[in-house]
Amino acid sequence: MSEPLLRIEGLRTVFRTSGGDVPAVDGVSLEVHRGRTLGIVGESGCGKSVLSLSVMRLVAHPGRIAAGRVMLGERDLASLSMAEMRQVRGRDIAMIFQEPMTSLNPVHSVGFQITEAIRAHDPRASNAELRNRGIEALKRVRIPSPERRFDEYPHQLSGGMRQRVMIAMALACSPKLLIADEPTTALDVTVQAQILDLLRELQAETGMAIILITHDLGVIAEMADEVAVMYSGKVVERTNARALFEDPQHPYTLGLLGSIPRLDEDRENLLAIRGTVPPPFNLPPGCRFNPRCPFAIEACRAEIPPLRSIIPGHEVACICAPVEASVAA
Repeated sequence: MSEPLLRIEGLRTVFRTSGGDVPAVDGVSLEVHRGRTLGIVGESGCGKSVLSLSVMRLVAHPGRIAAGRVMLGERDLASLSMAEMRQVRGRDIAMIFQEPMTSLNPVHSVGFQITEAIRAHDPRASNAELRNRGIEALKRVRIPSPERRFDEYPHQLSGGMRQRVMIAMALACSPKLLIADEPTTALDVTVQAQILDLLRELQAETGMAIILITHDLGVIAEMADEVAVMYSGKVVERTNARALFEDPQHPYTLGLLGSIPRLDEDRENLLAIRGTVPPPFNLPPGCRFNPRCPFAIEACRAEIPPLRSIIPGHEVACICAPVEASVAA
């Protein structure tokens, strides 16, 4: 495989509190290649969105990147000035944010918001050219009557259309990497399928890389080439999508998969992972999943297990891995 487009190396993002720095992302290393989709999955509170905002350098105060590198080609985004980073956003990396109704500005038209990135990166573009490019962006995401929609406001659009507008905004400057943070949340199943199909088609047309952040393993199965499972700010399992579903190795991944209903199994009750993700200011000793893990032993409380390779291309942060097939079943 060619050199990765983006390499995240030992990234640590913390938030300053009265009790000291609290880690939201703690030593994460990932990479994504051109034309490929990296899925990042985990429960709410595991650090997925903070990771994406760290890549975009959009973590608000009192958050900050405390360590690590975010390499886009040969440039470390974590070391760029804000002025330099503004030249990267939209042109090289773009992001689809959660909740399009709150991410879109209600007092500006759809067309104004789509062309904002174009104006920033091409200040010489005329108003007529901006309008034409904005309408083309709406056509690209399959919005009907794009000339009319260009002048409308977010409240005049359905949820699915607003999500398409967010995609049009992100792709307006043809970025090399698209970060999609829960792009199908709160959409019905039919619209969700349309949005995922659209992302696949646009990726095939442009060759862009995608980082897909979600809690929905069904979306991961449909879209991702590689998958990273996050828990409490750390990556606990990393492999290709097929291996994750056929041979999951971390107990947390097993729990996530076990909570999904399956047509080929006759179960009265779904499996559930007891407890909740620990708050970053009160982390348990050792493996952060050990209080919820049915396989935990005393050694799990002694130290945080490193991410290690159990077979080529499959890394797990668990001292009990590999899991026997009979246990995984």
